Amino acid sequence: MSIANYIKEDLAARLQSREELPVQLTLGSLSEFYQVSFTPVRAAVSELIEEGLLEKGENRRLIPGKCRKNGAGKQKQRLPQRPSDPFETIRDDLIQLSLQGEAIYLREEATAEKYKISRSAIRNIFHQLAGLGMLDHIPRRGWRVRPFRLEDLRAFLEVREVLELKALELARPHLDSSELRRLIELNRIPVSRNAPLEVDESLHTYIIAASGNSYISDFFERHARYFYVLFKWEDKDRAAALDAIRQHREVLEALLKKNWRKARKALSHHIRHNHPILGNVVHS
Repeated sequence: MSIANYIKEDLAARLQSREELPVQLTLGSLSEFYQVSFTPVRAAVSELIEEGLLEKGENRRLIPGKCRKNGAGKQKQRLPQRPSDPFETIRDDLIQLSLQGEAIYLREEATAEKYKISRSAIRNIFHQLAGLGMLDHIPRRGWRVRPFRLEDLRAFLEVREVLELKALELARPHLDSSELRRLIELNRIPVSRNAPLEVDESLHTYIIAASGNSYISDFFERHARYFYVLFKWEDKDRAAALDAIRQHREVLEALLKKNWRKARKALSHHIRHNHPILGNVVHS
């Protein structure tokens, strides 16, 4: 469902129910309420006018129409579900731009129009993405997409391996067997080829937190956010996701058995060899 269709169906349900609308029937108020630009609101309003659910009253202001489809009367209508979060769509699109390896600049107004959402909504999304390390705000130039560099990934993984293995060493006395079993369950291997799967990355945050070392935690809080976004995107590839799940389970099962040598070796292998897609990115 497009955002324009969603707005139309949501407004239609509210109008048919004859309940009080949450905002005034103006393009500005509706745009603010749905957190979109004027474009999808105009499209939705135009169709509702054609169907008689909205009318233009005095001074061309919008008012509820006299027509009620299907004789709905005052019966409460079920509101439609809003389409997928634009944040996820924009985030994934920016990952693709980042992987091109160029410092691409984005303007709020043009991006808002492209995704048919309000400028305030796109600004909020950009701030969230900046917090994840994917964007930098450059005064008078707009927002710059952080370019992916394979050498940056390799450098991060080298430091990550050293610090996470140290975290594992420090965490040993504090690991809880029930929590390890829970993490194994979260990294469940699907029972069939087409069954849905979800990679749970909590293993890493658990080890780092259990280490009790604030300097190790600080490194990951400062430098890992951008790469973790890329890793999560990489998990959309089913083969890569299955490998990640199996590697997580190998580490967790070794920890549960207190086989520290095997756990250390499995964690090291997982950190170094779990990025078949990002590791093969080549810039032209």
